[in-house]
Amino acid sequence: MLEIKRLSVAEAAILIEGSRLKAQALGIPMCTAVTDESGHLLTFERMDGGKVSSISIAIDKAFTGAVARKGTHVYNQLCVPGKGTFGIHVTNGGHFSIIGGGLPVTVDGVIVGGVGVSSGTADEDLVVAQAAIDYFRERTGFAE
Repeated sequence: MLEIKRLSVAEAAILIEGSRLKAQALGIPMCTAVTDESGHLLTFERMDGGKVSSISIAIDKAFTGAVARKGTHVYNQLCVPGKGTFGIHVTNGGHFSIIGGGLPVTVDGVIVGGVGVSSGTADEDLVVAQAAIDYFRERTGFAE
């Protein structure tokens, strides 16, 4: 029997709040998605002014962070012609994202979910996603 660690909806809300606070500080209205460890959506928030086109992008980034177990920005560097992972961005029904802003969420070395942020540049999205995780750690006390 396997035991699976998974984010609760309350914990996902903490990630959303951390994302919102950082996005507000940067003055960029963001879309933020949080998934469970299997990449299934737990919660989503589109701030007032968040791009409509960023809704699915944020969800795909969170999916990728959770199931690929690395930040989406890592795959951006790996998914280039001639490299072994080229083409990965069209797998999983096109939901695999290589745009920065998606990260796995870990607790005690175990991936428990993913967070994806979109509406800024890829670098801004990554900063906000990391801020969401940092805020989550501060509020919950969970170790990475």
